[in-house]
Amino acid sequence: MTISRRSACVVDSPTVSDLVRCERRGPVVVLTLNRPDALNALDAVTLEALRDAAQEAAADPDHRALVLTGEGRAFAAGADIEHMRKLDASAGRAFSQLGHAALDALEAIPFPTIAAVNGYALGGGCELACACDWIYASTRARFGQPEVGLGLIPGFGGTSRLARRVGLAWVKELVLSGEPIGADEAQRIGLVNRVFEPDELLEKAVATAESIARKGPVAVALAKRVLQDGQDVDVRVAHQLEQNAFGWLFGTDDRVEGLDAFLAKRDPKFGGR
Repeated sequence: MTISRRSACVVDSPTVSDLVRCERRGPVVVLTLNRPDALNALDAVTLEALRDAAQEAAADPDHRALVLTGEGRAFAAGADIEHMRKLDASAGRAFSQLGHAALDALEAIPFPTIAAVNGYALGGGCELACACDWIYASTRARFGQPEVGLGLIPGFGGTSRLARRVGLAWVKELVLSGEPIGADEAQRIGLVNRVFEPDELLEKAVATAESIARKGPVAVALAKRVLQDGQDVDVRVAHQLEQNAFGWLFGTDDRVEGLDAFLAKRDPKFGGR
């Protein structure tokens, strides 16, 4: 099949490509959930499309950063309730596993990922945002884990990723009360990094991604890996991971270019080696 340079993803099904739009902006890829009539609710087909899009984006050596957003007035309003209504216990577990696989694929992308949350990010939508490296939000954004009001609990990683972002006490309030919060409160508790007016959100996120893309790509990727791996180990092991990565980078061409450019007072031209 023919692929446009504005498309960051390879997909076999036009239905899948419609569900998650992929756009190249130079070294930045923008993924857009595209079920606006359903508030970008996450059913099985959409999760599969998201997983595939994340894997395709990760595999492209020209990509340096990614922005994830939603079409219309929602980022993602949660898992698709019509879809979940039909599931028994076994199918419900499989649905949770699929959600984890999709979000794990997003989290595993080796370059930085930014969630640009333009509206509702509830349930699975909040969990999806938390699978990105950080979150920028519109003033209209709403975050929450309302699953207990449906007789359920978060199923796509919310009990762990959200806790690591905001701490156990806040995640208990969000999950056990099921009540949503606005963008300002989300920023106050550390869920959101920055808040923008709705018409500025996506361009601000892309501008940050473009700024990252100008940095040393090997160093950025390795820094992300050390930060993520260091969260799950003893601090002494985390320090060893940092020392090993720091030393390894001294053997790269990018390190030579970065230091030479700084001393010569010019912009570096990183080759990713």
